[in-house]
Amino acid sequence: MHDNDTSARLASYADVLAGELPGDWTSTYHPYDDKDDLAELTDQIWDLDLVAAALAEQPLQQAAVLSRPDGTQLVVLDRPGAREGFLIAAVAPRDLPDEAYRDVREPNGIALADDPFLGAEQVAGDLLARYETALAHVRHNTPATIEPSGPDRVVLTWQADGSLAADPVGTMAQDVLAAHGFEADQQSGIYRLNGDDTTVQAHAVRATGRRLNAHGIALAIQHPSGRITPATTPATTPPAPAAARASATRTR
Repeated sequence: MHDNDTSARLASYADVLAGELPGDWTSTYHPYDDKDDLAELTDQIWDLDLVAAALAEQPLQQAAVLSRPDGTQLVVLDRPGAREGFLIAAVAPRDLPDEAYRDVREPNGIALADDPFLGAEQVAGDLLARYETALAHVRHNTPATIEPSGPDRVVLTWQADGSLAADPVGTMAQDVLAAHGFEADQQSGIYRLNGDDTTVQAHAVRATGRRLNAHGIALAIQHPSGRITPATTPATTPPAPAAARASATRTR
């Protein structure tokens, strides 16, 4: 659990950052006790790079959400292992179908300087522009005629033992998963990537996402609150920290 000094530091930083960003932004702080909100937020973080790797190393224990009246949201979170600075990432809209994110490059988050005034310049000059471009593409892909992506989308689901599981997928995706450390269960056909080393796991997911994307296949990471139950023997160890998607963290 974060101590009061750490919590106050993140909340204060986010407040100042919101006031310095162009436009009308508000900041809402979510402490450690807001577990449901933090779990939902983790699932909506739109990143498959720096922030996804950080969340694989350390689960979201506190965060501040910056919101704009048009629905645009950013999340500020701690940077694991760093005494100064924070991470910031885009939050994917909740009201758009997953299929709309297909072939849209995720607006991966960035590291922020400890100075919120400098941090605001970093966000305005980098992340916000990429986020708004990605949102425009996603909204363009949201007509009522969108069909489910089927073999063009691979969903990774967090398991109780910290591993990631993927439903049976097409031959191309199977080859990519196997090449990056996923092992196939011969009975269920489900592919698993163990979580014994979260750093190795995070790198494998990032590499898998890039390789799948090159073949026109999207990658999504699903939070445990909505996880599937693969037809294999469930683990009996306590739930492990969840990472973000490329969503949560989802690649869309």
